[in-house]
Amino acid sequence: MTDCALRIRLSIFLRRGWVTEAKTQITGVDPQKFISLVEPEAKREDAMALDALFRKVTGERPQMWGPSIIGYGVYNTTYASGRDVTWMRAGFSPRKAKHSLYLMGGYCDDIAASRRQELLAKLGKYKTGKSCLYINKLADVDMDVLEQLIAADWEAMERIYPR
Repeated sequence: MTDCALRIRLSIFLRRGWVTEAKTQITGVDPQKFISLVEPEAKREDAMALDALFRKVTGERPQMWGPSIIGYGVYNTTYASGRDVTWMRAGFSPRKAKHSLYLMGGYCDDIAASRRQELLAKLGKYKTGKSCLYINKLADVDMDVLEQLIAADWEAMERIYPR
């Protein structure tokens, strides 16, 4: 089946409700505008610093994913269910309680997982979720280690999902 035929079939399935699109997608909202509205000021300053760090490490321009996630780069993957998804390679969200950093590469293979654990041991104060790193404020972490962590994650994503 051609790509065109697959897209047509998917659009029919979506209209009929047989499959769903990912809820979090690129919105076209300006990430800088979003960051300028982050409150309180300390959280906004952290968000500006995170944006600068992600841009430096990834070389990518940010895009808004949904109402509150700033993502860098994209990749396509297929879930076990057969569902195809486009998602950001890395990103963050300046949430009210904590900054959520989306670093998926560290969970993708043994090389990345080993490096991730090594860096997390030196990072400072944080919590982790399935593919998230939660940081209350940037003053709680070693910024050089955070940069290395983002870089290691980015390298893993490039290795696992080459462009």
